[in-house]
Amino acid sequence: MRCEPRFSRVREVFERHLADGEELGAAFAVFLDGEPVVDLWGGEADRHTGRPWAEDTPAFAYSCTKAITATVLLQLAERGLVDVSAPVADVWPEFAAEGKADVTVAHLLTHAAGLPVVEDPVPVEEFGDHAAVAARLAGQRPLWEPGSAHGYHALSYGFLVGEVVRRVTGKTVGELVAAEIAGPLGLDLWVGAPDPVIARAARLTTATGTSEVRQDGGAPEEGTAGRSGAPAADTPVTDPGGGEGGAFGMMARAVRDPDSLMNRALGNPSMQRLKGGANHPVVMRAGWPAAGAVTTARALAGFYRSLLAGDVLRPETLRDALRPRVSGPDRVLYVDSSFGLGYMRPAMTFFVPSATAFGHTGLGGFVGLGDPEHGLAIGYVMNRMAGAVSGSLRGYRLTEAVYRSL
Repeated sequence: MRCEPRFSRVREVFERHLADGEELGAAFAVFLDGEPVVDLWGGEADRHTGRPWAEDTPAFAYSCTKAITATVLLQLAERGLVDVSAPVADVWPEFAAEGKADVTVAHLLTHAAGLPVVEDPVPVEEFGDHAAVAARLAGQRPLWEPGSAHGYHALSYGFLVGEVVRRVTGKTVGELVAAEIAGPLGLDLWVGAPDPVIARAARLTTATGTSEVRQDGGAPEEGTAGRSGAPAADTPVTDPGGGEGGAFGMMARAVRDPDSLMNRALGNPSMQRLKGGANHPVVMRAGWPAAGAVTTARALAGFYRSLLAGDVLRPETLRDALRPRVSGPDRVLYVDSSFGLGYMRPAMTFFVPSATAFGHTGLGGFVGLGDPEHGLAIGYVMNRMAGAVSGSLRGYRLTEAVYRSL
């Protein structure tokens, strides 16, 4: 493990989480101005077998995937293959159905397309058939006028953006990540993991101590509190809106309502149709472009290091992508969210100690972050997922310790 002396407080926080039992197993990595300064791992990768978390243990990082998928599309835009300001129907004609002719690629990237829910239940047989799920979305009418509001497209985001990528290139997001990002940069990062990677991946769980939130620790069940944690996993509990009447109160009520827009957005396709949820090989192989990345903390931080260095996108492309396009109350999550072109910006759903940070969180507490002003790239993966609306503060504590160390 590596931790430069000036970042000793980061190691202290990391080790305290393990010692106190807040973590089962985890890894945390930091680059500063392109150089590795923190690379920590520890605990158990599998609570059933006691397998230790190793240097190269990857984890299924849920919505951290969205920033990677956005980057793939922005690479295509740099090459003139996609115009983010143009209608989606220019490259995907069937998408124009049901009043969507004017929906732009930017609307997809900013969660403003009005398609946060896949309305028809997706069968397990379609989990690996991204085009089939995308076709379902193409036939739907938006739930709000596209561009008039935004709401977290928890799973539909990936099938929408991924279909644009496929229509332009004939390849999946996962194939392009391997060819254009992970392969050239030497990153242990997959959107759709091969079997040898699945075999050594961490086993996710929501078990805390001796109590079980759900059997055999996959993702939390749809319709439970844990399902709402995707973007808000490291948000402090304080509700500036004021109790049950505030934003977090509305989120809490939505979590308890199986028919809420939040649960509908988070629950289809349903990983829980398979034993172990996100731990199931079918899910890990599927490579959903909204929630399908399997990665180490070092690789996740390395992805953001490479973004900041200009190795993945041109600096001017990244600067434009980080400009907030939507901000304010999120129609799906209720709390405030903010997005550039696919990247989260600081808000209640991306609570970070710097106004210049960007990145994406993942269900249960995963964090991927870059900060051009401070030269930071951070990756945090673990296997004990937060199971409450307010999420876990573990990732925030670690990130805060990094900034305090500066």
